[in-house]
Amino acid sequence: MKSKTLKILKKAMEDKVAVGAFNTSNMEVTQAIIMAANNLKKSCIIQTTVSTMEYTFDTIGELVKSNVKKLAPNTEIGFHLDHGHSFHEITKAIDLGVDSVMIDASRLTLEENIAITKKVVEYAHPRGVAVQAELGRVPYLGREKLDIDWNEIMTDPNEAKRLVDETGTDALAVGIGNAHGFFREKSEPDWERLKAINALLPDNPLILHGASDWEGEKVKKAVELGINAFNIDTDIRIAFCSAVCKMTGDQHCEVSDPRKILKVAREETQKAVEKKIQMFLGKE
Repeated sequence: MKSKTLKILKKAMEDKVAVGAFNTSNMEVTQAIIMAANNLKKSCIIQTTVSTMEYTFDTIGELVKSNVKKLAPNTEIGFHLDHGHSFHEITKAIDLGVDSVMIDASRLTLEENIAITKKVVEYAHPRGVAVQAELGRVPYLGREKLDIDWNEIMTDPNEAKRLVDETGTDALAVGIGNAHGFFREKSEPDWERLKAINALLPDNPLILHGASDWEGEKVKKAVELGINAFNIDTDIRIAFCSAVCKMTGDQHCEVSDPRKILKVAREETQKAVEKKIQMFLGKE
C-alpha cells in the first residue's frame, strides 16, 4: 500500500494524535492548506469532493499535485476523496490522482454497505489507494429532522467491527453525535460508544466528520479515545468568505483585481488551517 493518506493516519495512531483533513474547492484554498502544513512542518490531508471535481472540470488532481510539489515538497500531504457515493465516483477520483477514497454508504443497509465497500476495496487496494468507509449517519441540515433520534443513527460498535472485518477497509468514519455543517449536534458526544469502537478496531484509524466547531477539551478527549483525523470544511469556508466580504466592503470598493481579494482570503484560510492542525496535535 503506497497511500500517503493511510501512512499519515497510521503515524497519527502511533503518536496518539490526530491530523486535519481539509476540504478544498479552488486554488487559493488548496495553497492555503499546503502552506499551513508546510509552515508548521506537519502532515495533513487535502480533500476533494465530487462537486469540486465537477467545478474544476476535473483539474483538481493536477492542481493539488503541482502545488504540493512546488510549495511543500518535503511535507507529507495526502489527497483524499471525501464522500464518494458510487463506484463510478470512486474510480473517477482515483483516475484524477487521489491516494485515498471514502465510500459513503452510510444511508444503505449494513449488508449493502459491506457489499459496495468491499467492491471499492478490491478495486482501490491494487492501485495503492486506501479506503475509508462510514457506518452510522452524520446528519446534514435539511436532510434530517432537527429532533433526530441519535441512538438510531450513531455507529454501532459491533456492526463497525463486522464491516471492517468483512471488507478490509483501512479507515472508518464514525457517528457519535457529530454533525455536518450547521446541524445541531448531540449535546454531548457519546464517548462510551467511541471508546467501544476503538477497543474493537485498535488497528484502524477512526475519522470524525463535521468537526469544524470541535475545540479544546472536546478535541483532546476525542483524540484520547481514538479519533485520528478531523474533517474540516465549514470553518475554512467561513475564513475564506469572511475575508472576501471584508475586502469587498465599502472601504475596499476600489479593489478591481481579484488576486488582491483572493490573496487575503488565502492568508486568512491558511491561519484557520494552522490553528486546526495545532489543535489536533494538542499544541493550541
